[in-house]
Amino acid sequence: MNKAPRICFDRLLPQDLSRPRPTRMMAGGRVRAIAPKGKQWINGSTLTIRFMGGTPEQQDMVRDVTPAWTEHANLHFEFTDDPRAKIRVTFDPGDGAWSYVGTDNLGIPLHAATLNLGWLDDGVILHEFGHMIGLAHEHQSPLGGIVWNEAAVIRDLSGPPNFWDEDTIRHNVLEKYTADQINGTEFDPESIMLYAFPDAWTENMGATRENSTLSDLDKLFVESEKMYPGRRAPEDAAVELPVCTATAADIASAGEEDLYQFTVASAGVHTVQTFGATDAVLTLFGPNSPTAKIGEDDDSGQGRNARIDVALQPGTYYARVRHYDPGQTGSYRIQVSAT
Repeated sequence: MNKAPRICFDRLLPQDLSRPRPTRMMAGGRVRAIAPKGKQWINGSTLTIRFMGGTPEQQDMVRDVTPAWTEHANLHFEFTDDPRAKIRVTFDPGDGAWSYVGTDNLGIPLHAATLNLGWLDDGVILHEFGHMIGLAHEHQSPLGGIVWNEAAVIRDLSGPPNFWDEDTIRHNVLEKYTADQINGTEFDPESIMLYAFPDAWTENMGATRENSTLSDLDKLFVESEKMYPGRRAPEDAAVELPVCTATAADIASAGEEDLYQFTVASAGVHTVQTFGATDAVLTLFGPNSPTAKIGEDDDSGQGRNARIDVALQPGTYYARVRHYDPGQTGSYRIQVSAT
């Protein structure tokens, strides 16, 4: 009898069980791979990564393999012993292979792992780090057209090496994303985010092979304008925001996110807010970090503008503005002021 495939599972935060995520399309409707909406890091982010165990050989393998992503995605991986690292990697062979998706990693307590490599080869490492930067399972694309033999899938994944219950199997394999939950249109059978599965699992497409490298479409997607273009540091991409002066701006293209930075010289309560008719989502990060989220406000449907009032310590802060509806554009003003 053929050995059942080893399949990873996505870690899901409770609020994602019912939260719709709008689609963001690339120009022309061609999107490579798929990414859940709202999970991606700020473009140019440095993601600190700490090993919580593992042999030197295992750790070196991860360091050697993962630059395949940062050669194309404008992200930077920094391996560190800092206990405050955003990504924390374990090598527990009894816990399978899994990762939280994208910025969900920031909500996990610092004592806990955010990514596990229970088995180790190039494909598994790249796949789990794909989840970590915000990508989803390719076989759950709504446009993949896969018709599952559910009985066969459940039978095989209920046994070794996965031992999953039916709910876990449905969440990680059988259930497809809906079009309003992902960035993506085009099914890519060569994607590193597609696991190998046997012919008996599907009614209409046969077996898939094990992918151990990024596909051409994986590379094009993560370096596209909708994911991580340009390989610039966040400081280079951010527009300087003067304190107490409103800055005019606009979301000129669907899915655009505008990034600003400002400096707080003295501790105190500050207000960051938008003005205008555009339904804006305002997110504040810092201090001195474009990925440490402080707060977020959404003005959509409430007859007001997005506003964050917060006590800030001296340092550099980052404000991100996007449209509530990623298919829309519009002008706005943004201002930071000290109380």
